[in-house]
Amino acid sequence: MATGTDIASLETRYMCSCQARGVPPNKQVMSALFKAKLKKAHHEVSSLVILLDDIKDTDFQPLLDLLTEVDLSEIDAVDIINRSVCILSWEYLLSLMRASSRKLRVVDVQDILFGKDFLLDLAQRGLPCQVLNLRSSHFRKLSMIGSFTRMHTLNLDFSASLTNFREDCFTYMPNLKFLSLCETRITNLWTTTAALTKLPSLVELRFQNFLQDDEARKHAASDRRNDYWDSGHTEISIHDEAPSVSGENIMYRLFNEEGQHLNNTDMDLDVSSETEDSSDDSEVDFSSQDRETSFMELLPDVPPGWGYLVNLQNEVSFGTLEMQDDEEPFFRLSDTRLPCITPKKCVSHNPSPICFQKFYREYMIASLPNLKILDNLPIRKVDREKAELIFSQKFELLPYKRKYKESVVSILQKRETRANHTRGISPRRKSQYFYSRSLSAAKVGSVPWPALSPLSIMGTTARDDRRSYRPRQFEYHPSDASLMVFGTLDGEVIVINHESEKVVSYIPSLGAMNSVLGLCWLKNYPSKVIAGSDNGSLRLYDIRLMPPTATGSHQSAGSIMFDDFDQLTSVHVNSTDELFLASGYSKHVALYDISSGRRLQVFDDMHREHINVVKFAHHSPSIFATSSFDRDVKLWDLRQKPNQPCYTALSSRGNVMVCFSPDDQYLLVSAVDNEVKQLLAVDGRLHLDFSITSTGSSQNYTRSYYMNGRDYVISGSCDEHVVRICCAQTGRRLRDVSLEGKGSGASMFVQSLRGDPFRDFSMSVLAAYIRPSSNSEIVKVNLLASSDQDKGYSHTRHSHPLASSGG
Repeated sequence: MATGTDIASLETRYMCSCQARGVPPNKQVMSALFKAKLKKAHHEVSSLVILLDDIKDTDFQPLLDLLTEVDLSEIDAVDIINRSVCILSWEYLLSLMRASSRKLRVVDVQDILFGKDFLLDLAQRGLPCQVLNLRSSHFRKLSMIGSFTRMHTLNLDFSASLTNFREDCFTYMPNLKFLSLCETRITNLWTTTAALTKLPSLVELRFQNFLQDDEARKHAASDRRNDYWDSGHTEISIHDEAPSVSGENIMYRLFNEEGQHLNNTDMDLDVSSETEDSSDDSEVDFSSQDRETSFMELLPDVPPGWGYLVNLQNEVSFGTLEMQDDEEPFFRLSDTRLPCITPKKCVSHNPSPICFQKFYREYMIASLPNLKILDNLPIRKVDREKAELIFSQKFELLPYKRKYKESVVSILQKRETRANHTRGISPRRKSQYFYSRSLSAAKVGSVPWPALSPLSIMGTTARDDRRSYRPRQFEYHPSDASLMVFGTLDGEVIVINHESEKVVSYIPSLGAMNSVLGLCWLKNYPSKVIAGSDNGSLRLYDIRLMPPTATGSHQSAGSIMFDDFDQLTSVHVNSTDELFLASGYSKHVALYDISSGRRLQVFDDMHREHINVVKFAHHSPSIFATSSFDRDVKLWDLRQKPNQPCYTALSSRGNVMVCFSPDDQYLLVSAVDNEVKQLLAVDGRLHLDFSITSTGSSQNYTRSYYMNGRDYVISGSCDEHVVRICCAQTGRRLRDVSLEGKGSGASMFVQSLRGDPFRDFSMSVLAAYIRPSSNSEIVKVNLLASSDQDKGYSHTRHSHPLASSGG
């Protein structure tokens, strides 16, 4: 059997190549060949370790010639490692990586040194390595769609830009067994597990590093250089040699020797040439240059108190290298050494935000049945049984309690033939209503990444100048499925066809209004809308009389002005369109007559603090509810000249929102920091507590509304970038929808939201941003349609407003 080119011959050919090109042999390459030769002489696995720190562009061609011949040589493995600096161009680096297609074992690089183009090329074309470590990678949304068929280990720890996965990002990694994502910005359980199910060989996953208390203390106190290796290999530095794989099980730490991903040299790097405009379609982000910044400092929506769990000085070990008879290394499961322990006995290091989701561990275990180790803890039979139980109690796999995914075609066939859905099904469940719910469940179940599309709201002035609006509040039309009205921070009121994105009516601020915070359509007169601003101005407009563009003159025709209500935050019209109420930064509520334009009465001191929202019932013209930051929600009846409420319900925090269910059976109450409860409207008794995790922020103003009639509840908060969808009857979580902008710090934060009254599992979200230069944005969300893979957002938010609007 031929043994291939010996290492001495490789060395000679390398020197000849250098001589032919007039460059001296690189000392590090010569040293690597010498060490590989020694290994082979001692009958050990012979690995060729290329340290990129010592490679220049002039060394490229001879080294490429060498690596091209490695596949037919007696060298067993090639490792390409970058520790701190690298002056080799990224094109040359990729060529070197792909030159040894069968024996490339470990690639360990810092992509910040090479830039966006390097990372995109690597992700799209793939790599033939077995172990890939991208320390502090600048992926924003992971999209590794190239061929990675030999890779069994991927380590993306400390990738502080990584927030999500594209749907097909793991499609071409059939042999990936070990994945580590510690201290990333990943938060969404649903999209994460949907992506991970594409990995058929995945057995070990990590979003945090769990250590037992005593192990954690030893770990923190150990010398970093000695901690790099198993006890039998501590005398060897990674700068001198790649990890030995000679029969012994050794821990291969895929990190920097000093400070893991934080290097002093990083602070001196000039990355300005690599910095790109974050508004393009790239999936990577190189806009952050402060390499000393922890990801927790980059995440404004991380709740207070979580930071203590972050400890960048703790190493993260991952897997064990072992040689098989075919001398192909793989990472052995670490549960052979781990005792059966629970997270309560462990200390978490380097956690990603997803770890703080309620029932995170149980959700991951139930969703990934082939997983054997999660966060360094083995998954036992009892863990899996507990996870399945909690999943069934706390989460809804599919809408409307459907337990199994079905194809749309199958449901349509059953609907047409009126076939029984299951054996013994009752005739009642064969109704058209049943089939429409089944179709919705099938579509939601097949779309882990729902379609998110920002409304492109561009106005045209009389001079034909294009400009963008700054939305602050919005409402769907009650009877026209295509219309939506929104008010702006500049006091404008715009009616838009949100399907065609064309402005239907434009109402300027008239020089009197500031931010429009209150909007309400009249139901029986569908062309009329009431708008109120924070300076107290109140007007009723007829949109039929308002042109779609600014004419340069103030329009007063078709509008009725009401008496001001100072510091207004909310307006709402009763079911007969006769009366409307206004509330704001006061303890009072004002009642107005729409037909006469008069203010009928002011109800004083209805609460002990200001009243953020007032809402009429949908069907009773005299019943309304108020919610206040005094923590009370009160129900009132105009027929009783509201001196006393019908009842008072108490929240533990200040109330931001209240609304009636479409059938007036329930009150949905949203208090500060994710306290969302459903009360019986008849007497205020608690019907359901949605138990959404709080962040600890007193400024995290939460708003919730109904979707699909009163079947589901959508909830979002102004310090978080996620919309939560829960079943209104059981409280089980159906899905979280993460809102993401593009580039560093471009997360979208929920300022307001509404369920689409005409389309199931559709909603719109008013997103606020960090950067003052960016406008707020209305984003349409459709859970029945798949997201556009190439669509992204290019804005960042304003500092979030106080709870100063009617939701």
